[in-house]
Amino acid sequence: MNENYQEIVEQLTEIAWILDHKEWHRLGEIFSEDAEGYGQQGLPAVTANTIRYLGRCGPTQHLTGNYRVRIDGDRATSTSYIRAIHFSAPGRPVQHWDFVGIYDDRWLRTEEGWRITYRSCQPLGTLGDLVLPVEDHA
Repeated sequence: MNENYQEIVEQLTEIAWILDHKEWHRLGEIFSEDAEGYGQQGLPAVTANTIRYLGRCGPTQHLTGNYRVRIDGDRATSTSYIRAIHFSAPGRPVQHWDFVGIYDDRWLRTEEGWRITYRSCQPLGTLGDLVLPVEDHA
């Protein structure tokens, strides 16, 4: 494995950690400022969308694997499997939603390291049902 491959795989592992530990302020370590991801454009929108969903969950566990990374100079693409387990927030009835899918990412090597410029997720299946608390708009 070459160094660039390993750096991208480490970034894929790190984003799972960031999501599971709700360290939203660190998403800029993974996504570029103008990234498109989860149907949103730009890091602030990607971050807000992530918080809007995962911030209302209880514990989560994002497991990635089966990495396919293709590097072309300062650009790369990767495909990885995702299995994400989401549990209900504390104080709510115990529920879970288990999700499997495929992440397709485009990367750019920057001075700070590899950053995702585009992410899409293709769902393959789910198990369970997770009713998230309604957002408080007061």
